[in-house]
Amino acid sequence: MASSDKPETTEREVKDDKEDKGGFIEKVKDFIHDIGEKIEEAIGFGKPTADVTGIHIPCINLEKADIVVDVLIKNPNPVPIPLVDINYLIESDGRKLVSGLIPDAGTIHAHGQETVKIPVALIYDDIKSTYDDIKPGSIIPYRIKVDLIVDVPVFGRLTLPLEKTGEIPIPYKPDIDLEKIHFERFSWEETTAVLHLKLENMNDFDLGLNALDYEVWLSDVSIGAAELQKSTKIEKNGISYIDIPISFRPKDFGSALWDMIRGKGTGYSMKGHINVDTPFGAMKLPISKEGGTTRLMKNKEDGGDDDDDDE
Repeated sequence: MASSDKPETTEREVKDDKEDKGGFIEKVKDFIHDIGEKIEEAIGFGKPTADVTGIHIPCINLEKADIVVDVLIKNPNPVPIPLVDINYLIESDGRKLVSGLIPDAGTIHAHGQETVKIPVALIYDDIKSTYDDIKPGSIIPYRIKVDLIVDVPVFGRLTLPLEKTGEIPIPYKPDIDLEKIHFERFSWEETTAVLHLKLENMNDFDLGLNALDYEVWLSDVSIGAAELQKSTKIEKNGISYIDIPISFRPKDFGSALWDMIRGKGTGYSMKGHINVDTPFGAMKLPISKEGGTTRLMKNKEDGGDDDDDDE
């Protein structure tokens, strides 16, 4: 029995010895921490702080979104501190959208503060090719993670982690149709008319239309540029109708004009841009229509029957 009791005594002794060593190490760590705080107080050094103060989208279109992250860094130290590196990551639902590194990002002045701007570009083709479920016209959540690496005397290199969340759209260009051309004044030399346009917003957010410019071709003949005279709102996934005045010379269209007057319709094409306001900032979106068909509507119609088209 005496020999069998010996290992148990040894195990207890080893355990007690480990606990004593562990306690000693913790005491050493606390001592070093206290000394560090006293040195910090004596010479006036402290850890810098950082905060995300804003996120801006200066440019957004069908190809990409430019995002700028404003980070305010405060340096409480009596000497300048270098901002060694900036690591950033943008993800959506845990999936990486873009990441990068900005080296040698500048210096924060002594007892000063600086707003550092971090530019990030989201390329939509890269996102859509990587994640099939992210569709044009949708709004996706995002999380921006930023690690600021600074070099501070006494402390050495420190990493200041930051996060910010928000939403970003994947814009989709509106669909446009020239439904009718309404005569206001007809002359072979110059005709004034109104273009009846149908705009369909295929996005999950409203579009505040405030400017529109495009060129229209009828039967491969340009009838010039048109401009929007009034603003309108196109609800998300909704349709809006707008009227655009225009002048053109019917004699330039030859037999195609007679086809339109007789109600047969003629081919048309449109290209241009619309300037819109969105919850995410202003956008300039392209509009285009190839191979469309439209008809002329004489002044007596005022939106009436198609049968009244014959002259």
